[in-house]
Amino acid sequence: MKMIKALRPYLKGYEKYALICIVAMTLEAVLEIMIPFYMAKIIDIGVANKDLGYVLKIGGIMLLLAMISLTCGALGARTSAVAGMGFGSKLRKALFDKIQTFSFSNIDHFSTPSLITRATTDVNNVQNMFLMLNKMAVRSPIMLIVTMIMATRINSELVMIFLFVVPILGIALYLIVMKAFPLFGKMLVKYDSLNSDVQENLTGIRVVKAYVRSAYEKAKFKLSNDELMNASLRAEKVVIWNMPIMQFTTYLCILLILWFGGELVMNQNMQTGELMSFITYVTQILMSLMMLSMIFVNVLISSASLKRIYEVLDEKIDITDKESSSGFAVQKGSIEFRNVDFSYKNDPDSLVLENINIKINAGETIGIIGGTGSSKSTFVQLIPRLYDVLNGEVLVDGRNVKDIQIDTLRDAVSMVLQKNVLFSGTILENLRWGNLEASEKECMEACKVANAHDFIMDFPDGYETHIEQGGTNVSGGQKQRLCIARALLKKPKILILDDSTSAVDTATDASIRKELRENLKGMTTLIIAQRISSVQDADRILVFDDGKIVDVGTHEQLLESSEIYREVYESQNRGVVSE
Repeated sequence: MKMIKALRPYLKGYEKYALICIVAMTLEAVLEIMIPFYMAKIIDIGVANKDLGYVLKIGGIMLLLAMISLTCGALGARTSAVAGMGFGSKLRKALFDKIQTFSFSNIDHFSTPSLITRATTDVNNVQNMFLMLNKMAVRSPIMLIVTMIMATRINSELVMIFLFVVPILGIALYLIVMKAFPLFGKMLVKYDSLNSDVQENLTGIRVVKAYVRSAYEKAKFKLSNDELMNASLRAEKVVIWNMPIMQFTTYLCILLILWFGGELVMNQNMQTGELMSFITYVTQILMSLMMLSMIFVNVLISSASLKRIYEVLDEKIDITDKESSSGFAVQKGSIEFRNVDFSYKNDPDSLVLENINIKINAGETIGIIGGTGSSKSTFVQLIPRLYDVLNGEVLVDGRNVKDIQIDTLRDAVSMVLQKNVLFSGTILENLRWGNLEASEKECMEACKVANAHDFIMDFPDGYETHIEQGGTNVSGGQKQRLCIARALLKKPKILILDDSTSAVDTATDASIRKELRENLKGMTTLIIAQRISSVQDADRILVFDDGKIVDVGTHEQLLESSEIYREVYESQNRGVVSE
């Protein structure tokens, strides 16, 4: 019930269509029920008395009822479709909007493939459930109740047959629901796994082909696909009992009614027309029961999807603005870490960063060096509050980042992540992610600083060159330089470069660093790098090891005092690539 209430807002604007559908389907059901009543009159009065005028008169009424019923059915189907598609569209958008508010830790809680499945397959399942409920959940009960009343008026003794059959049907449906629900939940988890394999394969298709791993990927996909198929079969094997049980009860009822009803007709306790009408009503009753059973099955399948959607919508966002955070703007860009501990699991026993204390002055350039897994990237991600600290505090311009509006804080920080992402569109459109109002001239200036202008102009379409999804039609180094230019267009107070020149040659790296020094005076800059040459000109260099800052100093100071830094420097100077 709580989950259903959570979905009500997404029906807003489509209530009238849902209401019209309910009214139309109700009228269709009532009119359809009236037709057997008039059919009995034709047989028992018109045909029995050979009154052609009466037959034509009642036949005309039946035809009119059928046409109105057909019109109501068509209207109900259309309005149901409008309401259902609108509801699905709003629900899908709400799901996407909620995901956009997630912090990194919220995203870590769900896998990307799972979120894709929830926003597509699960929403489609819930939308189909809504369509069926809107059309059938009112029509079928009305048909069932009214036809039962009409059948009782014709012969109350024959109706007793249903009192015997319907409880059996109800028990069977209950057992099917209880058995199948957990199986459909497991099936949707297999959908997540399949989507994960597809996404990973398509994202890394070039690596797959380069290493001739197509056969391995096919085998892995086949395994996921077979697991999904088997999970689906296990669920469907339970659900398929619904139709045989329904057909068994339908045919059993008709046989019993023909048997006992035939005797009543032969004993002249019931007229032929009444028996035919009764059989028609019985068929309608059983069809209504069949529709209700289909609704049960659809709701069963959709309930698992509904639960998964609700989990996303109900996810508590762990990084939010405080009411007191408005009104503050980052002016200088100073940074301070005070006794900071951090854990991805929020567990003091599994710290990734431990007791970090460092003060970075506004306008200072800081180099960051450390081995793989030393938590360099984690350290800088705490500044724009992509994650929140476990203990201690991070301050920007002397204010705790938790007390600064998230949008204000992140607008003041430009970050070029380790994994550079470009979106489908032109180079200009990608650059303007940094500043939507940037002129073409400003974009060119940023690209010159990032050493990207020359290779852009080598393209036939220059800045209008189309970038494929993920930037697959540009090299790794070109992608990095475009991402740096994009970050510069924000004109941030704090610039974070997370190993952002690893794919360029040393000459280009040196050129970019020279341009940054000359053009970014007054901007606080943090540069994570594997190469000593990328950070040796920094005002200070932080040396990370196992989640701690073990040494701080200039290049010359660290060569004398830091064993880790000296070992990295010497290994690189000997031509050995340091990991």
